Amino acid sequence: MQRSRRGANAPHTLRTAAVALATCTLVASCSSGDSSDEASATSSATTTSDVDETTAQTDESEPADTTTSTVATTVTVDDTLTSDDTVAPDDTGTSTASPPCDVEPTVLATDAGIEFVRTPDACFDDLPDWPHAPEYVEIDGLRQAYIDEGPVDGEVVLLLHGQPSWSYLYRDMIPVFVDAGYRVIAMDHLGMGRSDKPTDIESYSYLGHGERLEEFIDELDLTDINLFVQDWGSLIGLRVAGENPELFSTITVGNGNLPVVPEGAIPYPAVQNPDEINDLESPFADIPEQQPVFYDGCELLFEGGPDSFPAWMEYSMTAEGYTASSVVEALTWFDLEPDVEAAYDAPFPSREYMAGTRVFPSLVLEVGGVNDDAWAGLQSFDRPFLTLWGANDAGGLGACETQQNLIANVPGAEGQPHDRLPEAGHFLQSDQGAEIATRMVDWLGALPAD
Repeated sequence: MQRSRRGANAPHTLRTAAVALATCTLVASCSSGDSSDEASATSSATTTSDVDETTAQTDESEPADTTTSTVATTVTVDDTLTSDDTVAPDDTGTSTASPPCDVEPTVLATDAGIEFVRTPDACFDDLPDWPHAPEYVEIDGLRQAYIDEGPVDGEVVLLLHGQPSWSYLYRDMIPVFVDAGYRVIAMDHLGMGRSDKPTDIESYSYLGHGERLEEFIDELDLTDINLFVQDWGSLIGLRVAGENPELFSTITVGNGNLPVVPEGAIPYPAVQNPDEINDLESPFADIPEQQPVFYDGCELLFEGGPDSFPAWMEYSMTAEGYTASSVVEALTWFDLEPDVEAAYDAPFPSREYMAGTRVFPSLVLEVGGVNDDAWAGLQSFDRPFLTLWGANDAGGLGACETQQNLIANVPGAEGQPHDRLPEAGHFLQSDQGAEIATRMVDWLGALPAD
């Protein structure tokens, strides 16, 4: 279905356009190609399938309010807890004990003492274009959510989202791959989507996200993976691919990168008083309803100001008004319907659930000296490597130079049909998801057999 375009002629300035990208200047400028532990590492994992179907209705006219803080109760649970203390569906397919979305959050704890919350299943009822039942891999007592669609023996397509989105971002791509006979797996990072959400920002780390992805791939016994990554999905996924190239048949990148930062370099100061809640202006306030055209070819149509990534770090960490939907809406070319905006907010019914998305931009402070080996692995990756960019992404990840850097440095990129897609912003999967998946299906089908 063609989405309506945002209303034109809204007054605006472009002073915040570059900062509007969740991972902007730093991850592009530090990755020329010339050069703390998360609660997730090496313990065994188990998979479970969530068969809970609820019929509670959510208001599709407005995004969920994720800024209200509520009182939470703490309990200790063992690592076998599965799904919101629910019981199996009755004969009508309705769960008889699923808590409502706005229930007071219960803080759980792993055997290792990591406190976390679990978004109620009811928050995900009746999401538009999202019929997929979640499945879970348990890693160190914390559930990693994913959807698994298509034939179990099909070639694997693994889709990795960024911040502040979740696997819902791939709603238009999944059916195209499934119809073409692929097994499609879209994973939610820790703290995002339907995955468990540690409540302490110190429970998240850049390396920890990568370790969990490696454990996830190992637990599902995935090989010959066709990988698609974007935004933080690329910072995490390309690191894992560069260190484990034998697991991947192809790699496709959209508006992403693998930053290579010198060891010991800390490019920005850390956010001070990260648990404060502040009344801050949105960095997207100046982006009008109709996203303006940011580029003439590869040339930005406005002069960039001072590096404002620290302001984005502070806003996502501490702003009272920070919501996932406001970010995705601002950084897509096409307007999002209210029920779609609500779907992006569904994982975060209150601030207690938001530690993972709040801290994500600050994880750039942890990339110094950790990606050299992974980048070297990509520089030796001679299997097919494709870049498909949203052409209207004003941040560093959207720049032609960022895309070209990957094309120039990854051997498998030579001769591939790279492109920049019009009418697509940073979250190109939302703007042009079906087109991207169709191009990938055609591309994969045309590749010579091994």
